[in-house]
Amino acid sequence: MNKKTLGLPKRTPGQVQSDTPPKAPARPGARGHVKPGQPRGESPRPTPAASPRVVGVSGIQQFFAPCPRGLEQLLADELAAVGAGEVRVVEGGVAFSGEWPLVYRANLHSRIASRILWRLEERAYRSEADLFRMAGRIDWPALFAVNRTIKVGVTAQRSPLRSVDFAALKVKDAICDVFRAATGERPSVDTASPEVRIQLFLTDRTATLYLDTSGEPLFKRGYRQENVEAPLRENLAAGLLQLANWHGDCALLDPMCGSGTFLIEAALLAMKRAPGRDRHFAFERLAPFDAEAWQSIRQEARALELPAPPHPIVGSDRDALSVAAARENLQAAGLTEHVALTVGDILDIPAPATAGVLIANPPYGVRLEDQEALAEFYPLLGDALKRKFSGWRAYLFTADLRLPKLIRLSPSRRLPLYNGALDCRLYEFKLVEGSNR
Repeated sequence: MNKKTLGLPKRTPGQVQSDTPPKAPARPGARGHVKPGQPRGESPRPTPAASPRVVGVSGIQQFFAPCPRGLEQLLADELAAVGAGEVRVVEGGVAFSGEWPLVYRANLHSRIASRILWRLEERAYRSEADLFRMAGRIDWPALFAVNRTIKVGVTAQRSPLRSVDFAALKVKDAICDVFRAATGERPSVDTASPEVRIQLFLTDRTATLYLDTSGEPLFKRGYRQENVEAPLRENLAAGLLQLANWHGDCALLDPMCGSGTFLIEAALLAMKRAPGRDRHFAFERLAPFDAEAWQSIRQEARALELPAPPHPIVGSDRDALSVAAARENLQAAGLTEHVALTVGDILDIPAPATAGVLIANPPYGVRLEDQEALAEFYPLLGDALKRKFSGWRAYLFTADLRLPKLIRLSPSRRLPLYNGALDCRLYEFKLVEGSNR
């Protein structure tokens, strides 16, 4: 596998797709044809289609939303709730369809997706020349202006091509050639902060071109000012809260809050704030963008917000620097008055309510000395949970699979998930005083 795999929607019902690239008649510039004056043995540059087709923005479009592995069904439910059709779960994401303005709602409201990708084309391929021709068939000037900076990214799974970087170069060349033929100019490349991102996904037989409608990943909500070591991504934290069946209907405590990701995502969820309310998106720089429709959807979302969480949201950490980082992030999110923060050890703090949900991301103990310290800590944690949190549900997310045995509590659920490449579990414990059941 070359680079990290985005995930690829399977063929949609009724879609016809050949397993081999279409054969085109020989023409000047095609492989095997030598132009006058061209040295024999030198590979000519293929030419894109003479008349690029317009990717229509009316009617039903195809989309794909990648997400953290293990959260695909949550994402599918979320997308269906904002109007997505033909929702289909695949490993690593969700394929769906809808009219183009659906990208406004999906980007604004999705707590789980990493991006919303608009599928432009999918074809069989064998070589970089096939990718060049595929990209050359698209009327790129109908999608964005020539003065927008671009970047072509490639992810691949069992691709026969030797270099994904060269594949990206050929797609970029085709895009620039289409623009030059239509406008006399070509877009500039910006690999650091492009205004428009084109994504190519390769399997062993098919190539799919996407246009990224999100820009910065959707888990970048815009509030993270301060970090601690190995913070959870925001969309993973939001997914864990939903897997814990917490929707703001009872108290919530994170006693190892770090930089406050669980706390902020919980407050956004409880107050019904759209996670994308305070950021910009790449679709605002695309030709189909309708500013009036977008403004209407944003106002509609804000009208649903609550002024405060209906139940307490509390965070603590034994590290004062972590609590300070959480406070900075809460302030950036405009949530300082809605979340209570304190410095304290999980073994000592009291329950903030008679019942609720405790959720935490304990250290993983990668180093041997950390593992030994955790082996001593976990039994103390189990005792504290039984003594102080009777009637609560506790959810511990960790890559340390020794946790249930060492904490001496029997999990009622153990959900397999990933934090990046780390194989993790979300353990649920229903706490009853004086019992390990």
